[in-house]
Amino acid sequence: MTTEAVTASIHIDAPPERVYEYFTRPEAIVTWMGEYALLEAEPGGRFCVDIKGSPVRGRFLHLDPPHRLLISWGYAGSDHLPPGASTVEVTLTADRGGTRVDLEHRDLPPAEQPRHVPGWTHYLTRLHAAASGRDPGHDPGMPDGCPAEPPQPRAATRNAMRTRTTAR
Repeated sequence: MTTEAVTASIHIDAPPERVYEYFTRPEAIVTWMGEYALLEAEPGGRFCVDIKGSPVRGRFLHLDPPHRLLISWGYAGSDHLPPGASTVEVTLTADRGGTRVDLEHRDLPPAEQPRHVPGWTHYLTRLHAAASGRDPGHDPGMPDGCPAEPPQPRAATRNAMRTRTTAR
């Protein structure tokens, strides 16, 4: 059976070096995602982020600063999506004076995909604010069944975002 990957993209008006830090430094990641983080940004290092009561646990599998990260992803105590059951790949590309962020979340169980599509839209929007030097504000989280705000059309802004699922 072919699994679906959740993908999301956004343009951020900041260099890749700055955006990369928002995935590898605990004090930076919690500005846009989560309340607590323990990040050991080295191959095999721990990736632990508590997001609105959900303990995300995984490992940094590959790091190519400031271009790419591959992180295993799951939830502590979950039988459905245990730590390391899925992977998140983040690619950072210098683009138009800033950074294009392409995220692909693979190997999610089908039941998890509907939650992760609006979740990544929500959190990359917050990353955009934080990495651009703005305060993303209090994180209301993504309650179950809460759709994400629709992305702005690419023609309307340089900071457009796309989120979709694609067959792998």
